[in-house]
Amino acid sequence: LWLRDHCRCSQCYHPKTKQRQLDTFSIPFNIQPLSFHSTPQGLTLHWPPSPKTIDSSHLHTSFYPWSWLYSNSYSPPISDHHKTHDFNNNLELWDSTIAEQPPNVTWDEIMNVDSERGVALWLKTISKFGFCFVSGVPVTPQDTESLIRRISFIRETHYGGFWDFTSDLSHGDTAYTNLALGAHTDTTYFTDPAGLQMFHLLSHTPAKHGSKAIGGKSLLVDGFYVAKILRETEKEAYEALSRIRISTHSAGDDSTLVRPLQSGGYSILEHDERSGELIRVRYNNDDRSVLRVKDEEVLAFYEALGKWNKILTSTKNEFWSQLRPGTALIFDNYRVLHGRSAFTGNRRLCGAYVNHDDYRSRLAVLSKQFPEVEVNNTDTLSTARGVWDDGL
Repeated sequence: LWLRDHCRCSQCYHPKTKQRQLDTFSIPFNIQPLSFHSTPQGLTLHWPPSPKTIDSSHLHTSFYPWSWLYSNSYSPPISDHHKTHDFNNNLELWDSTIAEQPPNVTWDEIMNVDSERGVALWLKTISKFGFCFVSGVPVTPQDTESLIRRISFIRETHYGGFWDFTSDLSHGDTAYTNLALGAHTDTTYFTDPAGLQMFHLLSHTPAKHGSKAIGGKSLLVDGFYVAKILRETEKEAYEALSRIRISTHSAGDDSTLVRPLQSGGYSILEHDERSGELIRVRYNNDDRSVLRVKDEEVLAFYEALGKWNKILTSTKNEFWSQLRPGTALIFDNYRVLHGRSAFTGNRRLCGAYVNHDDYRSRLAVLSKQFPEVEVNNTDTLSTARGVWDDGL
């Protein structure tokens, strides 16, 4: 039954849309192949005719490559096909020492109209480290918007689409002040939080009333690395933050009240249910709503939260950097927490969000197109996706 359902001939599976055309519900539960034979390339099965096929008088033939069978066999499982996503397979966790050589890609590489090799390099860098600087960016909001659109379309929220803002409290959020911000992830209150986030400092000048342009350093912390330390040193705390769900909200604008669809909220550490992998950190203590958990979980939560915060705020794990006009910063909001120091003067920033699914889609496509991201190896690579590709 499983094999017949996964036939990918042109009658059963559209070669262009990569969508199933076979009527799954017409397959008898007790179906068995009439014959089969193997080749060095794969396994061929011959099935009884189906009354709902175009030609119901002939046997139906299905072919399955050995590589596909190896990757997807469930009885017995042969490969680790429950692994969440390829983008999680090449992570490099980091601490404060990343400051010695932070990842960087240039504007010219990314914006090259003749090749998307630079975009592939950019996305692979983000996937590996969780963040990346882009140097040589023209200091305009228009060019910054063009930069992020090299990845995908921009995600609209109640903050708008592409932002160009100062600390004027135009929105009811601490980000629109000059106050310090501790390490956090954005949009914890969305059912689907923002994926990538970009900032570009356009200017930082003295204020009209005389205050100097001081402060505003950017803070990055690798949330996956902090979680790893917590798991290794305080396993019960790790399990508590993975188990206890908390509610969050955005209510600073009178016209907005955003809360996740799931009434109990989500845990700070979210895992893939099948593989057990950590796939997302969802943490902003400032956005936490009333804590409504079981009586026996209250103290467990606060104890775990304190241990998490101790590791999160350790100077050993903090990467501080002063943003400057001409260098944009982009990071994975599922993994890297960000913050800033307080500042004086007038700061003008621009930036935007990108959905995580759209980022991973571009990463997957360009990783196949440019598997090694080698300058001299981009002209003969195939970009076609077959019906047997992983993930389909």
